[in-house]
Amino acid sequence: MDLQLNGKTALVTAGSSGLGFGCALELAREGARVALCSRELDRAQDAAERIQQETGQSVLAFAADVARSEDLEALFAAVGEAFGRLDVLICNAGGPPAGRFEVLAEGHWELAFQLTLMSVVRSVRLALPLMQAAGGGRVLTITSSSVKRPIDNLTLSNTFRPAVQGLCKSLSLELSAHNIQVNSLAPGRIETERINQLDDLAASRKGVNRADVRAESERDIPMGRLGQPEEFGRVAAFLCSPAAAYINGSSLLVDGGAVTSL
Repeated sequence: MDLQLNGKTALVTAGSSGLGFGCALELAREGARVALCSRELDRAQDAAERIQQETGQSVLAFAADVARSEDLEALFAAVGEAFGRLDVLICNAGGPPAGRFEVLAEGHWELAFQLTLMSVVRSVRLALPLMQAAGGGRVLTITSSSVKRPIDNLTLSNTFRPAVQGLCKSLSLELSAHNIQVNSLAPGRIETERINQLDDLAASRKGVNRADVRAESERDIPMGRLGQPEEFGRVAAFLCSPAAAYINGSSLLVDGGAVTSL
């Protein structure tokens, strides 16, 4: 299927690795002009070079911490100057700190609030003028399967990811008049650095090794394996494309069937 993304402009925040990288790669494969950011410029540049080598598309790399408003303001100004428009925004960020309620300090809550929720609020606000000038656009937020069921030891994610989903549903109602569609994409267990870190924490708590934790999680996934960032990225590219022209306000799980609720 031709997703009709050739010539479209896209920004993927936190796009140097994991889910963000998978999204940026697939957008570029579909012909989009892509910008991505990371807190560390060298990581962003390395990711951009890898995507360029694989797809032949030019990819712009920027340094930005999405939890900092001033970084986002500078990022969107640079993207606007480079592209003159924005058609696709994928809001991604590193996961908030793991931990159960009793071990989380107030600082952890503030960090998660800025990183997970306010990064989306600010990014959408900054993207709006560029998308309105372009005649419309697509906003996709990367959440988590925790929007459907709480995940053990991830209290902050269980709290703020559903808040992002609620924001997206509201935005889908408000922004459709501007031809801007807003959806969210909820990953299950996708093989990323984040999942490895969480598995290491779980292994430490249980007194086992990571392989044991991985095997246990795979038994809980009907497809019997973890997903890959590129598989996740292909779904993201579809939702951000004209091929998904009548999908708005939706939250889609990419989890191999692990979440069994309706």
